[in-house]
Amino acid sequence: MAVNWTAPLAEALLPIAGVSIGVAEAGVRKAHRKDLTVFLLQEGAAVGGVFTQNRYCAAPVQVCREHLAAGQPIRALVINTGNANAGTGASGLAHARTTCVALAEHLHVAPQQILPFSTGVIMEPLPVDRIVAGLPAALADACAENWLKAAEGIMTTDTVAKAASRQVQIGGQPVRITGIAKGAGMIRPNMATMLGFLATDANVAPGLLGALAQALADVSFNRVTIDGDTSTNDSFMLVATRKAGHAEITDLASPEGLALQAALAEVAQTLAHAIVRDGEGATKFITVRVEGGQTTEECLKVAYAIAHSPLVKTAFFASDPNLGRILAAVGYAGIADLDQTKIELHLDDVHVVTQGGRHPAYREEAGARVMQQSEITIRVGLNRGPVADTVWTCDFSHDYVTINADYRS
Repeated sequence: MAVNWTAPLAEALLPIAGVSIGVAEAGVRKAHRKDLTVFLLQEGAAVGGVFTQNRYCAAPVQVCREHLAAGQPIRALVINTGNANAGTGASGLAHARTTCVALAEHLHVAPQQILPFSTGVIMEPLPVDRIVAGLPAALADACAENWLKAAEGIMTTDTVAKAASRQVQIGGQPVRITGIAKGAGMIRPNMATMLGFLATDANVAPGLLGALAQALADVSFNRVTIDGDTSTNDSFMLVATRKAGHAEITDLASPEGLALQAALAEVAQTLAHAIVRDGEGATKFITVRVEGGQTTEECLKVAYAIAHSPLVKTAFFASDPNLGRILAAVGYAGIADLDQTKIELHLDDVHVVTQGGRHPAYREEAGARVMQQSEITIRVGLNRGPVADTVWTCDFSHDYVTINADYRS
């Protein structure tokens, strides 16, 4: 069960003018499950994307990059679950391109106007024939209201669908934002998320979408980790259909641009948090806040050292206030001139460490009390500068091992 997260009701997810979604059962890996999803975009939509930094990236990631670089307007996204089409060599690239060609033929557009995405088991051939055969059913299912169905259709080891919506006012006009994401393991998105799709009807200049997608990733999906593994398939896509009635946003630093970024970031963070809350076997949602750094880089080094530590994560699962493990992670994070006598550590409202040593008033039962909560904040003070940053993670339970040991069976 996800930590304090339940799937939204379908009617709570706002349709986005210019986007229709179809979902089908193609039998990619298992029968009788939603595993093929298409997003159809009307003419005029703008698209930006951010992808995995893993050099061993999947075939669909490579094809997406190629098609975006080609510069033609993107008219559809096609997503399969059950098979990652990663580690599949030349045949994997051919299969990803075959999927694009098949969908392009249905839509009477160029293959370069289709973006493919895959998630699932690595190093197994993509059953492209099943995907191509499933496209007519997915297209027949397409409608504007299928956001929750799509969130279910991209799940792998997720236990719950991840979707969120917001409506805001931009330039005196209503603007809608809806997004979905999937991910529960192999999560340290060194770019964005495992798979994330965020759409808005905001009227944004097409040339801004790439930078906007990166900015959103940097405050949401690039700040979460479950197990420290950067996947081969991570992809985060931002779509602006430009159907809203406000004047075109041509500057992200304008009041309208900043308002839109804030609203988009809120939805992106909600989805990123949902991924952590649904981490494989997770029982606790943990915020790691590092303050007083000289740079963002060193704050994130410390935050990720804590968030990735199996010793820290298992202690939180056991509600064991073995908090020296956090201090050890701070120490090996890679800050060469760190002064340990300046370190402060709080666990929620409990002051654990001051000036590098145990706080005189700290009692272990106070630490145990906090660690029994389902949501916990670790706050580390470095006292070496003005910068702060935050990472979100979860604990490691017995179920994490079980899920990953049984994943292919």
